[in-house]
Amino acid sequence: MDGNRRWAKKRLLPAALGHASGAKRVRAIVETCIRLNIPHLSLFAFSTENWRRPPDEVSVLMNLFASYLQKEVDEMAANGICLKVVGDKSKFSIELQELIAKAETQTQHNSKITLRVAANYGGRWDMVQATKAWQRANPDSSIESLTEASLAPFLSTKDAPEMDLLIRTGGESRVSNFMLWQAAYAELFFIDTLWPDFTVKQFNEAVEWFSQRDRRFGSAAPF
Repeated sequence: MDGNRRWAKKRLLPAALGHASGAKRVRAIVETCIRLNIPHLSLFAFSTENWRRPPDEVSVLMNLFASYLQKEVDEMAANGICLKVVGDKSKFSIELQELIAKAETQTQHNSKITLRVAANYGGRWDMVQATKAWQRANPDSSIESLTEASLAPFLSTKDAPEMDLLIRTGGESRVSNFMLWQAAYAELFFIDTLWPDFTVKQFNEAVEWFSQRDRRFGSAAPF
């Protein structure tokens, strides 16, 4: 979800208002996924690299995350949304960790859609932590015995299917360390629109574009 700060800058507004406007966009996209029977949606909210931003902006993002959890969790629970936060949550304040745990518990039995919010997340971090977790679970095994199949259950998204479609707003054409393992065969859709301006119509267009892709997963095209 890229472009919040640039959206604010274009309007001579503080970055905080850009992030707040971006947060408001989430609900419409989640509701659209439910209508389209899309069972999994992952949102990249805060990367492991985002700690390098100015402390006041990081503080705003943390407060916005906490506020979102407090305001939205009851409605998520009522609307069948299962919330999961993936990433290194140990870096967050105790208060924020408790809000995350409460929201995940409150929505854990919902099944209309699983909404994963990647916070303090990085694709490289995910693969490293998975490898360490595998080694802890298999202390007597050599690293030579590690396979893709044996590592996958230790990823932060172990209970999710592989990614089908990756959408990046904001005009950048890179994945920026987002779910590198999971996106190995994802279709990549880049759009110039800044996230706070990203519409349901544009989301539907991305889904329609995806539906027309010829996905071969490395196999040869039929003659």
